[in-house]
Amino acid sequence: MKAVGEARGPSLGSLLALLALPLLVGACPRHGPIERAYPPPAPAELRRMLVARQAAVTSINGSARATSWLGGDRVRATVLVLVERAGRLRLEAEVSLQGTVAILATDGQRFALLDVRKNELRRGPACPANIASLIRIPLSPAEVAAIFLGDAKLPDGDAANDSVDWDGDTGTDVLVVPGAAGQLRYHFRHRDTGAPLLVGVTSVDGAQKPIWRVAFEEFVDVPSRRGAVSLPQLIHYAEGASSYDDGVEIKFKDRTANDPPSPDAFTLTPPPGTPAIDVGCP
Repeated sequence: MKAVGEARGPSLGSLLALLALPLLVGACPRHGPIERAYPPPAPAELRRMLVARQAAVTSINGSARATSWLGGDRVRATVLVLVERAGRLRLEAEVSLQGTVAILATDGQRFALLDVRKNELRRGPACPANIASLIRIPLSPAEVAAIFLGDAKLPDGDAANDSVDWDGDTGTDVLVVPGAAGQLRYHFRHRDTGAPLLVGVTSVDGAQKPIWRVAFEEFVDVPSRRGAVSLPQLIHYAEGASSYDDGVEIKFKDRTANDPPSPDAFTLTPPPGTPAIDVGCP
């Protein structure tokens, strides 16, 4: 990965675009749509599984290898990841032979970005635009946190409006949850034994055009104080209808789940002599 500030290298935003957090389902091309070979699940059943999963996985602490192709440049880094579901994030990007080059921290309300190479701290409200200036995903901190935790934040609204669809391209049941801007579509893969597996999420607008997509693959058991939890080892993210080959790949190297982090881990104080620049929301 190119270091921040090198000539003709990526900007800090490009450098950490790879943190964004998301291949939906990753199915191989088929000649025709897949048919559902079992009765469709009820919307309430899938929502109940999703809510239970989100309650069972509230935080992670670990490291990942992140690769981004956003903007046409391939950028890689090791990222130290500390995430709480409520929207508290701490992401540290490390470059070989240089160590930490940038740190993003947000408590869900305020954000701070320390550019080590520039010796500069930017801070302000944790609105989607400010989060997107760093990781290029215009979502709230809680939505970004959910992606790192292997799912997606449920929109506010009445569960009675949920429905179930079928995706014949990927062979998945889809829990459709209406939201303010369109729908969130949660893709579940049916298993003959055990609960269905959440393998991807698509956010679509009112015209059913994708806004963003994530896919979850290579599930492993991750140690937790509450007992091991199953989490995706590999996360893919893409914007709109773009290919995952033009998006972001996060491959976790190690993790623990549900360890309560220190509250001050999600705030940054500028080191002595480091100027702090206050920014607003566009």
